[in-house]
Amino acid sequence: QVQLVESGGGVVQAGGSLRLSCAASGRTLSSYAMGWFRQAPGKEREFVARIGRSGVTTYYVDSVKGRFTITRDNAKNTVYLQMNSLKPEDTAVYYCAANPRTADADYWGKGTLVTVSS
Repeated sequence: QVQLVESGGGVVQAGGSLRLSCAASGRTLSSYAMGWFRQAPGKEREFVARIGRSGVTTYYVDSVKGRFTITRDNAKNTVYLQMNSLKPEDTAVYYCAANPRTADADYWGKGTLVTVSS
């Protein structure tokens, strides 16, 4: 079992950047593919990005391609989500997840709130 704790959320103006971090404990992070999901107010949770166990393979939802980058540092047991050119529609609670699938994952963090003001 792995425990996940997100950090790095906050308030940013449109066009700005934030970097989210997800620190893992309990098991070695390299045992898991990792991902980020988000849930905007009044909407369902949606997949954002995924990274393979070695960090070579990545996948993004179309709405964030070219703006967001997922990376991982297995030595630090941490996954990151660099978010650039943020838009108001990116406002959501962002969740880190282990072994992500299209709409679910094996383990979840509690989330960090990102608010993008226009």
